[in-house]
Amino acid sequence: MERIIKPASGYLALLILLLTVAGGVYSLYMAVTTDNKMLGLILVFLAFIVFIVIIKGLLIVNPNHSRVLNLFGKYQGTIKDNGLFFINPFYTAQRISLRSENLQGHTLKVNDKMGNPIEIAAVIVWKVGDTFKAAYDVQSYNDYVRVQSEAAVRHLAVSFAYDNFEDENAEITLREGGDAVNAILEKELTERLAKAGVIVEEARITHLAYAAEIAGAMLQRQQATAIVAARAKIVEGAVGMVDMALKKLSAENIVELDDERKAAMVSNLMVVLCGEKAAQPVVNAGTLYN
Repeated sequence: MERIIKPASGYLALLILLLTVAGGVYSLYMAVTTDNKMLGLILVFLAFIVFIVIIKGLLIVNPNHSRVLNLFGKYQGTIKDNGLFFINPFYTAQRISLRSENLQGHTLKVNDKMGNPIEIAAVIVWKVGDTFKAAYDVQSYNDYVRVQSEAAVRHLAVSFAYDNFEDENAEITLREGGDAVNAILEKELTERLAKAGVIVEEARITHLAYAAEIAGAMLQRQQATAIVAARAKIVEGAVGMVDMALKKLSAENIVELDDERKAAMVSNLMVVLCGEKAAQPVVNAGTLYN
């Protein structure tokens, strides 16, 4: 499990480093200009060793970054505070960013639940929450996020129909699901990426369309469905208006109509009300029977 540690401040080590450099320069000068060459060389060597130890132990951690420390293959802890620190020079420090990152997925071509080829893409906002898992439980957490995100989007696409044309009983479709679909994707990503210690902050579908080979046919189908629905509404309204007209004529005794004349009036009114173009009036100089 992740273990947070707070190492010693590095400013004292930095001061010692500067003094060591100054002492090494003086020792080198003493070895060159005085008779104590051997002592001067020993002091230069010691200053060099101290310099290497301190420079290896100094560590800078920037804001929203971390360092995972390892000693001879054993996890020692994670530094999440920012600043200058001094650590064991034998530690190896792996840098892991804690900032939120965007993953814009590629547009994938998959089949939906009904077998229709569609194109789908998603954007995912994520960050590392557990540095131990990110460093040691997966080979590369960046690649793991990319591959598992693509797998989750593919699984989402095959789990639901694009729309309810073929699956009329579908409660959720990709096209109309909206926030519900995004929530399902976010939940699956959270489960998949937990192994890498990754937190999913947001996941949204950014592109959704039929594949090019069926896009034209599906567009015609949608247009036909819209036309049928509009026509049904027009007919429903026309029938109501005809019924109202006949009842109005009968109630106010404007004209007495037998069944044949009523049928003729209904036919004419339906043509006028349901026609796509304006009706052209025809003057009848005779009667319905002549």
